[in-house]
Amino acid sequence: MIKTEKGYAQLYKIYGQSETDIKERIKHILKQGGTSVVYTRRRAREVHVLAETGEQDEETAKNLLKPVGRELKKALGDLYYSTKENETMEEAVVRLLLKYELTVTTAESCTGGMIAARLVNVPGVSEVFYQGFITYSNKAKRKILDVGKATLKKYGAVSEQTAREMALGGVFASDADACVAVTGIAGPDGGTEEKPVGLVYIACCMKDDVTVEEYHFHGTRAEIREQSASAALDLLRRSILKNYR
Repeated sequence: MIKTEKGYAQLYKIYGQSETDIKERIKHILKQGGTSVVYTRRRAREVHVLAETGEQDEETAKNLLKPVGRELKKALGDLYYSTKENETMEEAVVRLLLKYELTVTTAESCTGGMIAARLVNVPGVSEVFYQGFITYSNKAKRKILDVGKATLKKYGAVSEQTAREMALGGVFASDADACVAVTGIAGPDGGTEEKPVGLVYIACCMKDDVTVEEYHFHGTRAEIREQSASAALDLLRRSILKNYR
């Protein structure tokens, strides 16, 4: 619950989705009347959904918002990462890792350790974070993560296949429960027509199952790397929920 100018609101924070798509997903709730108002707002690369009431007593407001809260949770599924105003993505991820007693490792190429660094920002992460691999070169990918030489030759370092093998290799190299891996082209050079700057593949291995997602980010080199790290943490979060919730 957060205090607003009108009263109190329940907040749902979503990363990496368009506001239009979120509105479409919850349109049946947006049209409802009653004691609460549901609306969305854009905050940088996040969309926030708020259910607000003019009730001034926090406990009463909380009870009033429970019904619409249940509807929003059902409609949003695993898209929202937090209902706490100041909780970061990495804090939400570590909270889930601790809850389900899971360990994680990272295998990073273009992000160069940014995912690991964000996880290490969170107090208590030492209980769940094993180690991080920065495998920037193809040789490091082969030697440390056992990415196949044939895979790199046929598909390239920036590919779904390489990301998949990086995530699998990270689990086997660290004996962690999960590994999130990233490989991409952060620019400003190195892009081609087939593989432009901003193309990033992110993979998460958990329970011997690997999910790979393809992204096309825009911005400076630093912005593409930052977006990649955030998307990787979000994929890890969703993978935990998929397998353990």
